[in-house]
Amino acid sequence: MAFQGTKINPKRFDKSQLKFYLFLIPMALFMVLPVVYIINQAFKPLDELFMFPPRFFVIKPTFQNFSDLWRTSSTTGVPMTRYLFNSIVATSLTVFLTIMVTAGAGYVLSKKTFKAKNWLFSVNQLALMFVPIAVAIPRYLIIKQTGLTDNFLAHILPALAMPVGLFLVKQFMDQVPDAVIEAARLDGANDWQILNRIVIPLVKPALATVGILTFQVSWNATEASSLYITNETLKNFAFYLSSLTNASNSIAGVGMAAAAGLIMFLPNLLIFILLQSKVMNTMSHSGMK
Repeated sequence: MAFQGTKINPKRFDKSQLKFYLFLIPMALFMVLPVVYIINQAFKPLDELFMFPPRFFVIKPTFQNFSDLWRTSSTTGVPMTRYLFNSIVATSLTVFLTIMVTAGAGYVLSKKTFKAKNWLFSVNQLALMFVPIAVAIPRYLIIKQTGLTDNFLAHILPALAMPVGLFLVKQFMDQVPDAVIEAARLDGANDWQILNRIVIPLVKPALATVGILTFQVSWNATEASSLYITNETLKNFAFYLSSLTNASNSIAGVGMAAAAGLIMFLPNLLIFILLQSKVMNTMSHSGMK
């Protein structure tokens, strides 16, 4: 029973929402400050980058940092565009394959009945406890034994095992009624048709979340380039950025590092803005059945 004069979650703006805006707007402005700083830092000329006391906003914006970054090459003579191309290809393939693997594994664990099903899901849950650095040595030994050293696939294959993504998708698929799947089977649909035409459209929020998480991990990953690959032409942009930052003992290197940081940051920001509603939907349903 609602109290008279009280509006809960009104569809349009109501004066009862003012108390929430008075709290949320200052919080939002405070949380967006790092984004504004990264953008301003990338467009600062060198004299503003070394200004003391430092300024938050750029006074005379310039594209010189981006021009220097575009023209520069690594110490081995590999251009920056090569690293960027490697990152785009590796990230795109990783996101696509991870979504397909996660959707297929989630469907099997959610809607199929077989021995060791619960045990396999428990192994996936156990994997959530380990941070990547804890399994760095076993992962390196596996990659070396499988012959993936100095191979472009070293950027992709290790990232396909995503325990948190499988957990989210499986929990989301548990909410799909079994009656819908049984009806499709009675109509002659096989498992691939059921997954592709029925289940995947119903769990798009969860798959979008997996895509975002995979993109962020793959786009910012430096492990493969640092540990598994020695061929400079196969390394990615995140590794180039880290090496540029570490070697930026010159004045020009600081400006290039700021520009490269913005290039690394913007794709993560844009993809999250576009899909953030699906992420919230997934998190609110992942533990419900």
